[in-house]
Amino acid sequence: MVAVIEKRNFRDFDWLAACLAMAIVAFGVWQIYNALPTETYWQKQIIGLVISLVALVVIATTDYRRIIDAAPIFYAVGLFLLVLVLIPGIGMRINGQQAWIKVPLIGQFQPSEFVKIPVVLMLAKYFGSRKTGLLTVKEILIGVAILAAPLALIMLEPDAGQSITYIPLLAAVLFLSAVKIRWVVLTIVAGLVLAPAAFWVGIKTGKIKPYQIERVNVILDPENADPKGFGYHTVQSMITVGKGSLSGIKGDTESSQSALKFLPEPHTDFIFAVTAENTGFIGCVSLLLAYALLLSRLIAGARQAPDRAGMLVIMAIVCELSFQIFMNVGMVLGFLPVVGVPLPLMSAGLSAVLATFIAIGFVISVKMRRFVN
Repeated sequence: MVAVIEKRNFRDFDWLAACLAMAIVAFGVWQIYNALPTETYWQKQIIGLVISLVALVVIATTDYRRIIDAAPIFYAVGLFLLVLVLIPGIGMRINGQQAWIKVPLIGQFQPSEFVKIPVVLMLAKYFGSRKTGLLTVKEILIGVAILAAPLALIMLEPDAGQSITYIPLLAAVLFLSAVKIRWVVLTIVAGLVLAPAAFWVGIKTGKIKPYQIERVNVILDPENADPKGFGYHTVQSMITVGKGSLSGIKGDTESSQSALKFLPEPHTDFIFAVTAENTGFIGCVSLLLAYALLLSRLIAGARQAPDRAGMLVIMAIVCELSFQIFMNVGMVLGFLPVVGVPLPLMSAGLSAVLATFIAIGFVISVKMRRFVN
């Protein structure tokens, strides 16, 4: 079997998916430089790309079934890291969140970005071994339990933005594992009914902070939002996007919202706004088309998967990436509240880029072994 894989390494390796991911990161490096040319974020992103490429090749050339078999080990390590980051003196607190660990030579490491992979592997291992038939309540609850443990630890950081990106992982696996339609309908209805109630209870109990309330109010009532208060992020983001017009401001730093430091977090949460400002509508559409092509390649890998577990991992990855893109772009354009969800492969951050490349490497591993029994 090893000989067969070696012969197929170059023929079945998904070069287009790998090149698309690299191109998006390179485009992101350019935008990070445009946003903060005097900082070192863009240089660190290049280093992150090199490390991520090595990881992609390692994962792609490893039999994905061995990785899934070891899912409980990866899952346990992931939970350990999430506990470790909460320990004072080990975890780093940035912007009110204790979500990073300082690693020599690498810098800041965010465990919650990586734990998505063990979670989806664990879900795929459990649900991938099922035969045909609809899911039982017990099986659904086991899936919820697999997700709940890391989710609870991430909420203790607290990182609401990161925690909501885990939900599509379970949703995709349950849907593709033949969950009953009535459970899907009941979940949607319950969400629509309970979300406003939970928000109200959170306000009354003080669990939801005033700035979080205001960020929601900015979306619901933008005309009365305080542009210098909690509506600042959304207002400045929309102004930045509007500055780009059709083809961007073309290096006019005197009118640049990001260069003049009006736009907060231009290299992470609002990198799409920087892209709109510098490349305009044309650049944004080109970026979204690149994402669409990359996701279509990943979906093609799921169709070629020789087993259910491999398919579930890939589709969970696709749903999670799609959700992040939707959330970030919606946040930047003012359609969704600011919740701190980065744009995949574009936002600065070694942890996020490396985790995404590992996920893409897994997809390529599945594709390379689609003819191997």
